[in-house]
Amino acid sequence: MELEPVIGLEIHIQLKTKSKMFCECANIFGDVVPNSATCPICLGYPGTLPVPNKQAVEWTHKLGAALNCELAAKSKFDRKSYFYPDLPKGYQISQYDQPFCGKGELTITVGGKRRTIGITRIHLEEDAAKNTHPKGADYTLVDYNRAGTPLAEMVTEPDLTSPQEAKVFLQELQKIVRALGISDANMEEGQMRCDANISLREKGTTALNPKTEVKNINSFRFVERALQYEIERQQKEHAVGNIPRQATRGFDSEAGTTYEQRTKEEAADYRYFPEPDIPPFVFTEDYFASTIKQVGELPTAKKDRFVSQYGLAEEQALLLAAEHELGHVFEDVVSEIEQLEKEQVAIASSVIPKLVQLTASIILRELRNILTAQNLDHASLKITAENLAELTNLVHIGTVGRTSVAKILNEMQRTGGDPDAIIQNLGLEQVSGEEELEGLVDQVIAENPDVVEKIQSGKGGAIQFLMGQVMAKSKGKANPQVITELLKKKLTTE
Repeated sequence: MELEPVIGLEIHIQLKTKSKMFCECANIFGDVVPNSATCPICLGYPGTLPVPNKQAVEWTHKLGAALNCELAAKSKFDRKSYFYPDLPKGYQISQYDQPFCGKGELTITVGGKRRTIGITRIHLEEDAAKNTHPKGADYTLVDYNRAGTPLAEMVTEPDLTSPQEAKVFLQELQKIVRALGISDANMEEGQMRCDANISLREKGTTALNPKTEVKNINSFRFVERALQYEIERQQKEHAVGNIPRQATRGFDSEAGTTYEQRTKEEAADYRYFPEPDIPPFVFTEDYFASTIKQVGELPTAKKDRFVSQYGLAEEQALLLAAEHELGHVFEDVVSEIEQLEKEQVAIASSVIPKLVQLTASIILRELRNILTAQNLDHASLKITAENLAELTNLVHIGTVGRTSVAKILNEMQRTGGDPDAIIQNLGLEQVSGEEELEGLVDQVIAENPDVVEKIQSGKGGAIQFLMGQVMAKSKGKANPQVITELLKKKLTTE
């Protein structure tokens, strides 16, 4: 009997609103003092009243619109009862039968094949606190800073058929969430968490067997590994005539195995009932139209456009589309380059494609490194699109070498100045004249007879060493292309 996996995902996304879901506490968690962002509401004190976070509701609808979900005109919050140390009220404010977003879909590409994965619903709830179990201790520590964080939960249809598809789905969702600006969605930091549901069935049938839910997986790789392990474990169970019962399991990332935690609760176990302290919601068509308009261009569509419109390589386009702030910078710079061409400022139209490619390369390498190292966002960038376009052109025409770009950009970010003045002030003008470089090339050749012999005996790769020596003697100012031509000319004639 040939078995096939049936996989569905439950994905929790922490929304990065300034305040928590039902109170005014700062929405902070992680590298801050434990239990420093709490109040009687998120600590569940008796007599407190929750007030919904308007932006969290709007962002949930925005995510639903991006995924072609049905946006519910009427919705409500519900109480979901369960008892753990991380849930001080003894219940969670969530949504049961009237979520904000109904059925939708997300199309992914795996192995060159496009598949559309159904989305059952997206609802909004509050996150629980964070339990920590110190190794070897007989107690648990609880940090209530996370209690009350807005949490959008997405449930997919059981449409995924392999661990790889599950990983790709999560990666594509992360890009969308980041592009929408509603969450950083870093799985390793718990901003996006995944519960994976999996069962096996005989291939060609449609009936579903009891599912196993693997809880709180916090990386794309771990999702793939956990599901692969479950497929192998459940195949062994089926082989001896056992159909695994419905259960909840954890994933041990070190061992690469899952382990049973408890049998799976049903909806009745949670004793859902409408949240009495929050009135139901009614939304207008105008509100939904405005929400849909805010979604804008999504990463996959942007990637395809970057490839077709600008001739970028798939990998470059993918990175610029996924990191939407870099994508904005790229298009702003290209617009400035095109404006220079229109104004006939030493740029011919035939050069534009080369400048566009160079722009993408500089943004993804040097500028990206600066943003990451200095923890900067688009709003705090002092490097203007006009100045970055000018720097790109200066690199292209050989005024400055590529090795100096990072230093120039750092100075541009520090001062907000234009690149031409910075290049002159720092003395970074590239030396391209053969007469100026010939003496350095001759000196390096004379100092390295062994390397010269290797090159002349057919080991052409050794020329890179001589290039490095010339660059060092010129303090990085020599034009690499001119050096290469001089070395080749001299080593094939001498």
